[in-house]
Amino acid sequence: MNDVRCDLEAVRLRLLDWFARQLPEARAIVVSPLKRPGAGISNETYFFDLQWQQDGHAVTKNLVMRWPPQGFKVFPASAYDMGKQFRLLQALAKTAVPVPPAQWLEEDASVLGAPFYIMEKVEGWVPSDFPPYHVEGPLFEASQTDRLQTWWNAIDTIAQIHMLDWKAAGLGFLSEPAAGTDFMRQQIASFDAVFALNQEPMPAVLAHTRDWLLQYCPTPKHIGLCWGDARLGNMLLRGTGVAAVLDWEMACLGDPESDLGWFAHIDWATSVGRSKNPFPRMAGLPTMAQSIAHYEQRTGRKVENLHYYEVFATWRLAILFTRMEQDQNYISRSGNAKGFLTGTHYGKLKALLNII
Repeated sequence: MNDVRCDLEAVRLRLLDWFARQLPEARAIVVSPLKRPGAGISNETYFFDLQWQQDGHAVTKNLVMRWPPQGFKVFPASAYDMGKQFRLLQALAKTAVPVPPAQWLEEDASVLGAPFYIMEKVEGWVPSDFPPYHVEGPLFEASQTDRLQTWWNAIDTIAQIHMLDWKAAGLGFLSEPAAGTDFMRQQIASFDAVFALNQEPMPAVLAHTRDWLLQYCPTPKHIGLCWGDARLGNMLLRGTGVAAVLDWEMACLGDPESDLGWFAHIDWATSVGRSKNPFPRMAGLPTMAQSIAHYEQRTGRKVENLHYYEVFATWRLAILFTRMEQDQNYISRSGNAKGFLTGTHYGKLKALLNII
């Protein structure tokens, strides 16, 4: 069948037929028009409402569909594993980690042109990356007390993920890395595969950083669940609390400190490290050193390799930006010339590794 994803009305009609098979007791099923909140670099997200009649009662569910991207893909096709993401959400729903309830998985690509899964919509708000939460939005407008409490709750949630007994939670399907430095070697190889899609030589600063990362791979003291995209912009907040943790596409088993390096780097990249109009972090937020100390207190673990994982995070995001700059739609939408996104990251890598 032809890929129907560019026609959202066609998607809606196919979902209507699909739900009739999923809900055989339902009558008068209605699927509202799909709405897309924005464009990301991983899965596409669509909001819609589902209504039906059953046993004389009206039922309404606010739902979210997650789908591999159509058109340009930042990652290799194998990275868009809807089944793995769905099973992870189902497993985490049985733990204290807050996640959206995963309701349906469809792995037959003939239904909509690609596998997809559907979860319940959780009410709340997400701190924005563009424009960053450091300069506008609910967190920026919050009182100093609420701002601080929100930040600590975010750090506590990351600690909660890392302290999870992943074996008891049934997360073995994520595959545990072998002992020693294999976790980071696997991570580096996965982003080598991302860059290889560019079909061009790796810039010298990225190649030098890659060599450094391989040379100084730390041996994790703890293997735990790594969120993979740990940042405030992937937390759905309600009040000062975390209502749900979102975007688990890059989740894996490995060294939890890798999440901390990513969290620190993204906070930098959305404030003083912005390629255009950099500005200070939001006033009153804890420093990253204070945040790490809080994390250590919550987990009872000493963070020992933050510098290494921040280098990795910077290298990793620079590689993702090289992919985004291959997307002509992104270039035309943003108006940014090739090299615009990567520039500050190359500069940070040179500073972190003392490259002249």
